[in-house]
Amino acid sequence: MTIPSQAALDYARIEQAIAFIAGRFTDRPSLPEIAAQVHLSPFHFERMFSRWAGTSPQRFLRFLTKEYAKQVLLETGDVLTATDAAGLSAPSRLHDLFVTYEAMTPVEYRSAGARLRIRYGWVPTPFGEALLALTERGICALSFPAAGEQDAALAALRETWSRATVVEDAAGVAAVAAGLFAPGPGPAPHLLLKGTNFQIKVWEALLRIPPGRLVSYGTVAAALGQPGAGQAVGSAVGANTIGYLIPCHRVIQQHGGLGGYRWGTARKQALLGWEAAQAAVLS
Repeated sequence: MTIPSQAALDYARIEQAIAFIAGRFTDRPSLPEIAAQVHLSPFHFERMFSRWAGTSPQRFLRFLTKEYAKQVLLETGDVLTATDAAGLSAPSRLHDLFVTYEAMTPVEYRSAGARLRIRYGWVPTPFGEALLALTERGICALSFPAAGEQDAALAALRETWSRATVVEDAAGVAAVAAGLFAPGPGPAPHLLLKGTNFQIKVWEALLRIPPGRLVSYGTVAAALGQPGAGQAVGSAVGANTIGYLIPCHRVIQQHGGLGGYRWGTARKQALLGWEAAQAAVLS
């Protein structure tokens, strides 16, 4: 049995607090009320939360409101239609412009990874424990399974790449993961994408959304020249298996609603709030 790291324990409390804040933000819960939900004193909870988010729980609450989301949508709705725009060069960690990626050829797609060697490992991240999988051509999976769903996540990886050789390499994967979540700018990771042509076009569009920005499903569809394909875009967003690096969490509903997320709405809120806090610091 794996003993959770301190980072994992802290994130479990963060996620619980975010779920409480999101469900009660119209009531403006106080710091003592939020801290009580995770069985910490207000002092210790605020320190832990601020260390993780870079901002106070009270300010983080603002980032979770629909009004905030709608404002950001209005300000950045055309971000996908602008090429080399100033907004895309804002300071960020990994996503200044584009993440270098490589899509599988149709033959490779049909082969389900034959002759491909995949190394995987479980890594701590600011958003809980993640399953990271690597190939010689780049990262092929990054998922955030909930507690108790680790076996299912690994089984899904093996099923997606059913003809590949999948081996555990905890040390090698951990070395790569350390750079993915380090603060400050860093080299763009290489990604190996396995999807249909339409899915890959959608994922490429997502890579153009900078941290702290939000777009709607309809905006993505319009940017692809298919303004009526919002539902198909939603399906492609949901099929993304490389979480965080392909930022499907930055796509929300047109009216400011959160929408779904493959790894749970609380984690989507954590990602969005965390990025909004980082962007506020850099602005």
